[in-house]
Amino acid sequence: MNIVIFIINLRVCKLHWDNIQPKKAPNLSGRSMLDGQTESKDKHKTENNRELVKEFVEKVLIDREVEYLDDFVDSAEFIQHSPDIADGSEALQLALSTKSLSGFKINYDQLHRVLAEGNFVLSVSEGSLDDTHCAFYDLFRVADDKLVEHWDTIEPIPPRSEWKNTNGKF
Repeated sequence: MNIVIFIINLRVCKLHWDNIQPKKAPNLSGRSMLDGQTESKDKHKTENNRELVKEFVEKVLIDREVEYLDDFVDSAEFIQHSPDIADGSEALQLALSTKSLSGFKINYDQLHRVLAEGNFVLSVSEGSLDDTHCAFYDLFRVADDKLVEHWDTIEPIPPRSEWKNTNGKF
């Protein structure tokens, strides 16, 4: 089985976070979960980029203020690597607005971590996808103060009684 894993090791804090998802076929725009730019640039903008992603996650994803999407996302150039969403801010807005019988298909409830280096920023959140409690790892590439590229992995969070360890806050 092919899988995509985001692993973040924070050596100073001695924490280990990861998220695992089966690798899926390319999305409607023909992009895979693994292609795209990889070079970290603009190290001097790390804190600004971290704050941009934090505000995006809190305002657009958690608070569902999707009318502000284009304040954060480069609508003409937004490249999407999520297997179920096409390129562009319109496709992202549609995905965030899609409802199932019990409510929104994608729900972000809490932001836990925002890690950044230059133009790459990773947010670690939890919420639900199709009513399944999940961890969301969203990796963004930032250019000219806008989100221009996105990768993600989404993994169900098992009930606490099934956890294999006790590290982490949630």
